[in-house]
Amino acid sequence: MEIQNKKIAIVGGGPGGLTLARLLQLKGANVHVYERDINKDARIQGGTLDLHTDSGLAALAKAGLMEEFKTYYRPEAGWMRVVDHQLQIHFDEHQKGKKEDFGDSNHRPEIDRGPLRQILLNALDEGTVVWDSHVQSIEKIQDTWQLVFQNGNTARADLIIGADGANSKIRPFVTAIKPYWTGITMLEGSLKDGAKTAPVIHKLLKGGKLFAYGKEKTLIVSSKGNGSFGFAASFKSNEHWAKENNIDFNDHKQVLAWYKKEFSAWNPAWWELFNSPDTIFIPRPQYCMPLDQKWKAKADITLLGDAAHWMPPFAGEGVNMAMLDALQLSEALTNPVFSDTKQAIACYEKQMFTRFAKIGKDTLFNTKWMHQPNALKDMLAMFSKNKMKQLRFLTKYIIQTSFFRTQLNMDTRKKRIH
Repeated sequence: MEIQNKKIAIVGGGPGGLTLARLLQLKGANVHVYERDINKDARIQGGTLDLHTDSGLAALAKAGLMEEFKTYYRPEAGWMRVVDHQLQIHFDEHQKGKKEDFGDSNHRPEIDRGPLRQILLNALDEGTVVWDSHVQSIEKIQDTWQLVFQNGNTARADLIIGADGANSKIRPFVTAIKPYWTGITMLEGSLKDGAKTAPVIHKLLKGGKLFAYGKEKTLIVSSKGNGSFGFAASFKSNEHWAKENNIDFNDHKQVLAWYKKEFSAWNPAWWELFNSPDTIFIPRPQYCMPLDQKWKAKADITLLGDAAHWMPPFAGEGVNMAMLDALQLSEALTNPVFSDTKQAIACYEKQMFTRFAKIGKDTLFNTKWMHQPNALKDMLAMFSKNKMKQLRFLTKYIIQTSFFRTQLNMDTRKKRIH
């Protein structure tokens, strides 16, 4: 199957979309990435991502970018502490140490989202990413797609891949299946200069991550290489909590007042995370696509990442799923065994459906138990049984997806908070 003579449009310049562009260019494909950001510096990138050997790292290896990754990844960012809501430490990798290395199946090296994005951008041909391309609509004109952007520009493509996240503009052209509410909301925060703004948490964090559990709630904090923190509080709520609670999320005092009330049993040291007027807050209600979702493959359009299989972040698989999607889709589209793109896309989507059904099930299981009264007790029981592989799977979930997804700077946040 020849794809060199096809114009391929990838909508969305996240890790999944950029990885796919790199892999397809290595095969000689004519590909462009349409990204809504005005340029690569338009907004501050989110927190750390831990990449898995058989998915995210496998995609980077196939893309020929492992040496660049090893230059910029942050070994210290993977050190984890598990605490209760009163800040008592129950597990500490800073003391126990970590022995995994590249090639080990359980190794999950961490990298900040910004450097990972830059590695991928640097690997693409000049002009591959078309910035300021926020898709307004797409339509089929004879045998090609026309993309219309909010800035008035248009583009044509023979094949469209939607890599544009949970609120994908491309997904409705692939399937009518909708996500459903999981019962959990996350309040995500991005805090500058952690050492100064949150000194107690900074000292406890030690350049790594904190996972705190108590009273059917969680609070997770992650360090970044520039000294900032990403954090998220997750809790049971009604579906429209973010819109119905009358909190102005641009006002840290209102957010702090809410936190003090709803997390009243938690140690006051956590208040540091909410005290700064510069902290950006974004509420994120958690949805999941049906685990049995399927659709008939089309010859000229498909999806990857959250656009394909949006789910909560409680299995640590978001970015890894997207990058593995990119790897498997690129392999299918360039496999000579398939006579046309419809066969190739059908093969890719079949693999993707199977993976999502399994990982989505694990995710929903974790979503439930992480917000139960005995969450910490259950986790410590796993430690006592030396089930490190299962524990790491259950706890190192937050880094991948919406908790520390790209953060907006102060000039743009009002446009994104609803």
